[in-house]
Amino acid sequence: MSLEENKAVVRRFIEAYNKRDLAVFDELVAPDYYDQTFQQRGREPLKQLFTMAFETFPDWHEAIEDMIAEGDKVWVRVKATGTNTGEWNLFGVTIPPTGKRVSYRMVFNWRVVNGKLVEGGEVDDNLPFLKALGFIEYTEKGKPLEKVFV
Repeated sequence: MSLEENKAVVRRFIEAYNKRDLAVFDELVAPDYYDQTFQQRGREPLKQLFTMAFETFPDWHEAIEDMIAEGDKVWVRVKATGTNTGEWNLFGVTIPPTGKRVSYRMVFNWRVVNGKLVEGGEVDDNLPFLKALGFIEYTEKGKPLEKVFV
């Protein structure tokens, strides 16, 4: 596939995510997809992860800012925004909704083979995300994380 075709697959995937259309995942994600970030294999664990995200941040939206393709790989920088209105599990702790809105940038990388995402992961700075939700504070000395989640 061409670089533009690979980029189109990623665009459709992000559009489907923004529309909460998990049915499109069956078309765009390989059954044995490997998630580098969560070290999971399979399309179903990816759907479960996204379903949990939709419940935690129902208005979550990812706007594509940059996209680069090389060979079978596509990198995307998005600006993500959403409001935490559902409870979620963070580092093994169930956290009640904060009602707070977050906005930050994320970078995804995917490998596309024959029109399907076969592997992918994300790189992001979670500090602005956790600060926006009120879980950490920027201080001169810092705040021990174990006190945040207790």
